[in-house]
Amino acid sequence: MSQRRLGTAALALGIVVLTDVLRVFLPSVITIFGQAASTPAELLGAFAVGWFVLALAAPALVARVGPATVGVTAALVLGAARLALTAAPGGRAQLWLASAGLFAGLVWLAATAARVAHPLPGLVLGLTASALGHALLGTYDLVWWERWPAWVASVAVVAALLATETALGRGRSATLRALGRSRSATLPVDGAGPPVDDHAPPNRRAWLLVGPALLLGGMVALSPAVAISAMSYWYGEAGTAAPPPFALAPLGVAAPLFLLGALTPVRPRWRAVPPVLLLAGALLFGYGPPTLLTFAILVSAAGLGGCLGLAAGGPSSQRAVRTGTGPAYAVVGGMLVFAVAALVYYAAYDLGYPNEWVPAVVAALTGVVAMRGVTASGGHRPSPVEPAPGLPRRRLAVLAAVVALAAAWLHGPWLVASNRGGPPERVRLVAYNIRMGFGLDGRLDLTALDRAVGRADVVVLSEVDRGWLLNGGHDTLGLLAARLGMPYVFAPAADPLWGDAVLSRWPVQRARTRPLPAVGAPTGAQALGVTVDLSAGVRLAVVSTHLQPPPGADPVVQARAVADFATGYADGAPLVVAGDLNTEPGDPAFTAFTSAGLVDALAAARPLPTSPADDPHEQIDHVFVSPDLTAADAAAVPGTASDHLPVAVTLTLPDR
Repeated sequence: MSQRRLGTAALALGIVVLTDVLRVFLPSVITIFGQAASTPAELLGAFAVGWFVLALAAPALVARVGPATVGVTAALVLGAARLALTAAPGGRAQLWLASAGLFAGLVWLAATAARVAHPLPGLVLGLTASALGHALLGTYDLVWWERWPAWVASVAVVAALLATETALGRGRSATLRALGRSRSATLPVDGAGPPVDDHAPPNRRAWLLVGPALLLGGMVALSPAVAISAMSYWYGEAGTAAPPPFALAPLGVAAPLFLLGALTPVRPRWRAVPPVLLLAGALLFGYGPPTLLTFAILVSAAGLGGCLGLAAGGPSSQRAVRTGTGPAYAVVGGMLVFAVAALVYYAAYDLGYPNEWVPAVVAALTGVVAMRGVTASGGHRPSPVEPAPGLPRRRLAVLAAVVALAAAWLHGPWLVASNRGGPPERVRLVAYNIRMGFGLDGRLDLTALDRAVGRADVVVLSEVDRGWLLNGGHDTLGLLAARLGMPYVFAPAADPLWGDAVLSRWPVQRARTRPLPAVGAPTGAQALGVTVDLSAGVRLAVVSTHLQPPPGADPVVQARAVADFATGYADGAPLVVAGDLNTEPGDPAFTAFTSAGLVDALAAARPLPTSPADDPHEQIDHVFVSPDLTAADAAAVPGTASDHLPVAVTLTLPDR
């Protein structure tokens, strides 16, 4: 295999492994280092960004020791950390393993940039393979699987990375020996040597875009979970009442668009199109309604691919050729942009400031860097440059579409039979704040969540994540619903990907959602109403909400809004209002529900603390019911699958 092909393969495999580590590192910072939001956001952010800042020393290390040695060593540490994360029990061990893997991955990127002059093929293939692999797994990472196929696949990818890295290092050594025997060869003063990728000048601009590409791809353009969420908004105001058919179909279009945009030459007259598309997609993602999320994915995917192609196809910096460290600094700097932009975007949900502009700014920055790649010729009209010669772009695009559609078929909607034996006399209801699916040990454990929910008939969920990059890009709701065999209705709160949900073993109707007053709270809140059809004309109105109090205050304003919405929505039908209400019995917000004529369904079991899960002493998760429902068997189910305990109650329906 040629050195260029080796470089492409090593970069693609490394991107896949590094992305896997990032999907563990980011939520570990929140759930383990963050300690259930008890750690100040500023300290949390400093810890996360500090690893990227520390990696700024990597180019100097590469120049001193040599990119081959550093690359192989860093790849070995990265692979070992990736495998260890599957075996780790969670907790602090997981946090430090993920941090070590991330740092090793950043050092590996710096070493790879010093050796591979053409990053575009490997970067594009790595990003696409990572997205499609995540789609085939239903957005449930191999890291969290405790089955032997996960180990086999993980070991195979890591072994392939180490094999290509070793071969690449040997090839570089042979190239340097050949150059040393040539009288015409002049090595750079830092001793790094020229890149082994066909002796081509390294492209610093393309390396600079690795971080922004990881961010925009993971947030919107190539996220399977975002694609699933986007499809759900085509089926009603508050999402679909069942898994949408071919939910991954947008990825089947986005991935080919990304590949074709990156690998197809762009003529000078059209060079402004990819940056415009990318910016438009980012603006749609940040400011558009949820129903346009599908278009945001497609437009941003095409624009992101085109920008990478523009950056890779332009003339290269001669300074990078002379020093040999320019690409290494560029890729580490680009990853620092990834870290800072991700921190600024997601910290807004703790600190309370607008964040819709962050993806647009990163998209604009990406477009500027890409345009510099085609305007660096002094104003002349350059001919189209093949960004990745030799790659069968059309066949790759078709393959990506086929894989994505296969994933859509594998994880298609399941059929849930309605109750044909007449309405039940009792309904078991569970209300649960699942903290995006991560337990106190920082692991995404669907088995533990399933066990905590038990044999419930209706499940009310708070803090539901459907694709946040910060939490690993999982569709937690879809994964849990598939495991429980229950259709769902989702309602966004903070943005289209985070909110509340209701799952039911019976069909649901009339999904309605109402935004709640922010009243100074940093994170948004809403009330979701659904009507459970228990057959034979029997209905049960269920309202799911997660009140967000302003700092140091009680969420009484939001509680009154929910009570007003719920009683109006039920319109005389039996009613349940449940969720993480962030208020204690006797507080003004709690009293707002009882004053509206609702009854505390957990009263017989009081005190019933639910938070924190490992030492519960706060009663903040509640179930209120209308007086015609009889509550019994109230309990808080012990467990650490989240930082809250689920509350469960059996409801007896009124006589018909």
